[in-house]
This record gives sequence, structure tokens and C-alpha cells, in this order.
Amino acid sequence: MNIRPLAFGTLLAATFGLAACQTTPAPGTASAALDIPATAPGAISERTIKDVTRTLSSDAFEGRAPGTVGEEKTIALMTERFKAAGLKPGNGNSWVQEVPLVEITGRDYAPLTISGATAPLSFDFRKDWVGVTYREDAATTLANSELVFVGYGINAPEKGWNDYAGLDVKGKTVVILVNDPDWQSAGLEGPFNGKAMTYYGRWTYKYEEAARQGAAGALIVHQTAPAAYGWNVVESSWTGAQAYARRGAGAPPLTQMNGWLTEDASRRLLAAAGQDLDALTRAARTKGFKPVPLGLKLSTRFASDVRSFTSHNIIGILPGSEKPDEYVLHTAHWDHLGRCTPAADGDDICNGAIDNATGTAALVALAEAHAKAGAPRRSLVFLAVTAEESGLLGATYYAQNPVYPLAQTVGGVNMDALSLAGPARDVTVIGGGKSQLDAFLDSALKAAGRTATPDAKPEAGYYYRSDHFAFAKLGVPMIYVEGGEDLIAGGRAAGEAVAADYTENRYHGPKDEFNESWDWSGVMTDLQLYYRLGRTLAMSTSWPNWNDGDEFRGVRDASCKAAAKGC
Repeated sequence: MNIRPLAFGTLLAATFGLAACQTTPAPGTASAALDIPATAPGAISERTIKDVTRTLSSDAFEGRAPGTVGEEKTIALMTERFKAAGLKPGNGNSWVQEVPLVEITGRDYAPLTISGATAPLSFDFRKDWVGVTYREDAATTLANSELVFVGYGINAPEKGWNDYAGLDVKGKTVVILVNDPDWQSAGLEGPFNGKAMTYYGRWTYKYEEAARQGAAGALIVHQTAPAAYGWNVVESSWTGAQAYARRGAGAPPLTQMNGWLTEDASRRLLAAAGQDLDALTRAARTKGFKPVPLGLKLSTRFASDVRSFTSHNIIGILPGSEKPDEYVLHTAHWDHLGRCTPAADGDDICNGAIDNATGTAALVALAEAHAKAGAPRRSLVFLAVTAEESGLLGATYYAQNPVYPLAQTVGGVNMDALSLAGPARDVTVIGGGKSQLDAFLDSALKAAGRTATPDAKPEAGYYYRSDHFAFAKLGVPMIYVEGGEDLIAGGRAAGEAVAADYTENRYHGPKDEFNESWDWSGVMTDLQLYYRLGRTLAMSTSWPNWNDGDEFRGVRDASCKAAAKGC
């Protein structure tokens, strides 16, 4: 699951502006009008998902970082298992799609120093701050860059909100709050959807906007609640090698440096400017907030090693029996962090067993089950994408360079970090209420005797943190459900405890390792749900759309209108 830098510029502004046209079924159509055929359970192998998860997360795969021996071994394993499952190569005669990337590894970091206060401040790399460059430069230097606090760093003309109003930040470094202004709301009402994070709340957007404004640097204030993860996750994920999409001519502008400050360092920096973080945060929540020059200057420098390389998405297909040119996606990211900050015992391999060897193994197990059941009407595509941990890069590359046209892609199911907490009565729906795929999910849940629970933490922005988002913003309806927290053994209290333990002790760290004592019964029930979703979509004659008024509806309608066939 991703929290690292996204090098592609956001496409949302263009998405929002596209005019809608009519597709079938019409917006607001009752679910009864959709063709949702009954689907029998699949013959899903627990041995398969266990064996593939165990192998992918072994030390021999070195954490599956793109462009390493771990990638080579992952491609070999997945192509072997896809072929044995009964799939065909998904990219012509090839099992892979090339994804051009650049790896930038920062080193020799100087402290981040602050001048202009009564006494100078010095912040240590990793302990107090982290920073990277997206530029392919051998050296990065910020010298006496003026610091400006820009609130949440949002420029949203359609909402009449501009935290950069009247400000020239060229050559300056902006200090930005994470999430968006109304994230502490009790409900979902507010200029930025209340407690539910919008894309304006994601760090990816904030860096992109800072670059568009001409800033030399951008630093986000880390606070655990609005970020939805601790400093340990930031420190681990933003140090070491970082992969980005290779930039071409006409690419969007970049800052020299993007990074994070700990909350403690942020408070000390603002106090040195005679400001208070809590007071500034309250002011930044109000429409019409004015940026605050801090009267301080920042300096730092570091070197970077730059390596261009090609990573790969892995693709298999089960061709449809009647409509082979209509496609249903199953997606999961195969990559993880590789070698990372060592644990106390010296272990420096981030194995990524749960995140996301489980989801990658699920692709194999589902492919086997669908092949055993025989080809459905439409084609099923099994897509293991690269560089999710670097910012959804593999999924975004495929969405922008699709092997199968997006207008002919009915929709899809994304799988990221399956739950090993045991069977649950429910599933957690991320981004529910957005599309007519909800009706397909309702049918699958009813068949399984389970219920849907809305995302309990919409303020965390999980909808923008996994691979389905790359397809959604280009119009393809995608559904993303996670394992439930209402556990049969222990209820919601037990589920919340398991989730908290994973986030605090294993997520994006060396201890996300395979455990032979795991209870796979919950995974198997979840896989039956994914199977029914994919199978029903592949047997259906309907083209589910985004709901009327959803931010992705316009781009889907425009895509369908321009297509010769498909939706």
C-alpha cells in the first residue's frame, strides 16, 4: 500500500472538466436494471495462495524492489504460475509490459538548517526530517530559501479556495499541513467532503501544486492522525532508493526538494518564527486563509545517485468465450520496498508478506479458479503492477498506455494487503457509493451472507492510495474492498486491535514477514468474494458506470462516446 512520491502530474482537473454523455445503464438506474447473473463459488486453492505468498515474501526475493533481482524472480514465478493456471500471455506474446522508470537514491545529507531566528536551528536527517528530489540531478542545494506557511497548500478554483492567493513562492520553500481543512469534521459535509479526504489532502497533490506555483522546496508537517500513519512509516519509505516515472518532453514542473518534518521539528521551526502550529492550523481551516511568511530561511544539500531502468507489469489473460474484446481487470501490486531501515535485530529486508505478496498470490489463485470454471463471456485480465510503493507508477503507466483499451474495460477489482485476522462478518468498502459496481458487490455479499461496512477512516484517503485509483481517474469503474473488522472471533474490538498492531509494528517495515501459523480462513472467504465479483462482471451484459455526479463520471462518458466499441 502506497505512501511514497508520485511523479505523474494529477489528471483530476481535466477529469472534472469533461462533459458527460449518456451511457448504458443511465445514471441512477436501479440495480434491478443491471444484468447481475448468479455465480457459483469458485474452486480456490488455499495451498496456492499460501505457497505463492510464502515464496514472494522470502528473503531470497529481497523485498521485491523494482529493478532488482527481486523483480527478476517475481516475473519468473508469476509467469510460471499464470501459465500453469491456464492463462495466456497478456501483452501479445509477452507476459510483461515494460515500464520505464528512474531510480534516485539520496545520500550525504547535510542537516536542514534554519536561519533568521534568535538562535539558528538544525534538524537531523531521518530523526527530524526526510527529503528527496524528483529531478535527475547529481546534487541538490537549497541555500537561504525563504520559508512560507501555506496552510493546506490547496488551490481549488471550483471551491473558491486558494492557499497561495497573492503569493509568489518562486525560489521559496513552503510548509504545508497534511490532509485537507475539514478532516476533523464528524460527518461527510464540508467544502472538502468533511472527514473524508479528497485528492487535495494527499501529499502527492500538495507537492504537485507547490511545483506548479514555482516553489523550490515543499515540506509537509507530519502528524499521525491526519496522515494516518506514524513517522516510522515516513522515515522508512522516504529514505533509500526512490523510483519515479521517466519524464518526457513537456512534463510538469518540479520542485528541487520535497520532504516531511516531524511534528516536533515543525513546532520548533514555527516557534522560532513567533508562530504556533495549533493556531496556524485553526486559521488554515478557514476559507480566505492568507499564507504566512515566516521570516526564516532554510538551507540543506544532498547528493543523488541516478539510475534509469525498466521495470515490468506482469499480465495474463483468460480470453472470453463470447466477448473476448471486453475486459474485466483483477489488479494487485507485486512490488515492495526492498531493503529498508533495519529492525532492532538488524533485519533490513522489507519482505512485504501482507503488503502485497498476499494480493499478488491472490491473482494466481483466482486465475486458477476461473480457468477451472471455464472461460466466461468476457475476458479476464490478471494484472500484477510494479512500483505501487513509489506512487502507483505501474498502474498509472498501464492506464496511460493500456494493452486493452480502457473504453473496452468493463471495470475491475483491486486487491492490496489481504487480511490475515481470520474470518469476518463484513468487508470494508473503500470509496463506496461512487459507482454501479456497488450493486455487483451487494449481490456477491448477499450470496456469501456477509455485510458491507463503510470506510471507518475516510479522512485517511485510502481511495487514493492503491492501484485502482490510476484506473478510476481515467474513467474505469474499479471496486476496492478490504477484509472486514467485525471478526467472528472477537468482533470489532478484535479486528481493530489486529489492524492497529499491523500498522504500528509491521506495515512498511522488516517484520511484515510470512508466518506459518497464520489463519487463512478469512482470506479464503474474501477470495470467494473477489471471485464472484470478477466472474459476475465477466458474465454480465451490463456496462456499470460511475454514479451521476461522481468526479470520474465525466471522463468515463467522454471515453465511451469517443470509442468505436465497448461501453
